[in-house]
Amino acid sequence: MQLNFSTYYTLICAALVLLVGKYLVHKIRFLRDFNIPEPVAGGLVAAAVIFSIHEFTGYSFTFNSDLQTGFMLIFFASIGLSANFAKLREGGAGLVLFLCVITVFILVQNAVGIGLATALGLDPLIGLIAGSITLLGGHGTAGAWGLVLENEHGVQGAITLGIACATFGLVIGGLIGGPLAKGLITRYRLTNPAAAEATASAPDDANFENPQKVRLITTEAAIETLALFAACLGFAEFMTAFSKGTFFQLPTFVWALGGGVVLRNTLNYLFNFQVFDRAIDLFGNVGLSVYLAIALLSLKLWELSGLAGPLMIILLAQTLTMALFASLVTFRVMGKNYDAAVLSAGHCGFGMGATPTAIANMQAITNQYGPSHKSFLIVPMVGAFFIDIVNAAMIQLFVKFLP
Repeated sequence: MQLNFSTYYTLICAALVLLVGKYLVHKIRFLRDFNIPEPVAGGLVAAAVIFSIHEFTGYSFTFNSDLQTGFMLIFFASIGLSANFAKLREGGAGLVLFLCVITVFILVQNAVGIGLATALGLDPLIGLIAGSITLLGGHGTAGAWGLVLENEHGVQGAITLGIACATFGLVIGGLIGGPLAKGLITRYRLTNPAAAEATASAPDDANFENPQKVRLITTEAAIETLALFAACLGFAEFMTAFSKGTFFQLPTFVWALGGGVVLRNTLNYLFNFQVFDRAIDLFGNVGLSVYLAIALLSLKLWELSGLAGPLMIILLAQTLTMALFASLVTFRVMGKNYDAAVLSAGHCGFGMGATPTAIANMQAITNQYGPSHKSFLIVPMVGAFFIDIVNAAMIQLFVKFLP
């Protein structure tokens, strides 16, 4: 039997998940020491409870997906609204270098998936599904490419398989990023006075770096901010429909982010209107937390338990590959410093799951060790915008040349 939760009850459940996660992280030292994000801690408990109910009673729960999508779009719009051109220029060489690192990782991730699938006697396309299609691409890319692989390449159950792999990645991405970055910080003794100086000098508009910080906003600023978000989401919905089936078709969240960038800089440079960054920051963090809570509430762990042994081998190998690449390549190439460690946590987040998971990973680190303005500048733009374009092109090439 299936129980459907309306918008209001879904929001209530999400709020409870966040409160439980906050309580668990506060009370359990292990979660604090390994920097597990609060939405992940509470969400996994909720998913385990739902799984137990399903196994013992046969009941399953469906939560409102429109609400989840809406908060996800709010989060990505907040990234765009926070990214003025001065910040993009500030990202500069670091942003380009990080994009190159992630591009190489896509090749590695797909090579591992395809190679193991072939060695285990599976269709190589299944290895691609357990590669960047689902792990770096997430649930949206999994659904879109699953349909293509089922209809055009005869991969039966590609959509279900993709959703299960993306679910696995979402959970793992939120679990390995914090511990990995903590290990790097401890091993290389990166918690030095420079971090304290960075904390003291962090800019007030350093969005997402410290979600616990009190944000002083007014009613007028909140209303203006809501109008900006509404404009971004409306633009995203229009462009998604307008670009469907064209060469510039992109996921809705990319249009929301891009619309935010255009709107922010148009208002700044053409109309001299200053966007209220603290309000953008507040709404963005709320969107991030609620999105992750609903995403983890919606996990169907019985789908993961039904994965075949060979596929689990591939996914576990991908987890190990992600951890090794982030620590041996991402960390070293990006400077082998505190910023590089935080970037590595973010890479684990969207390399296995999604950009919101990456932000949550980085927040868990910066809450303990101090802000990393560079990381919060680079990861959202690369993870939510540029890399989706690169990933789509690479997936197309792999699909074309695989037998």
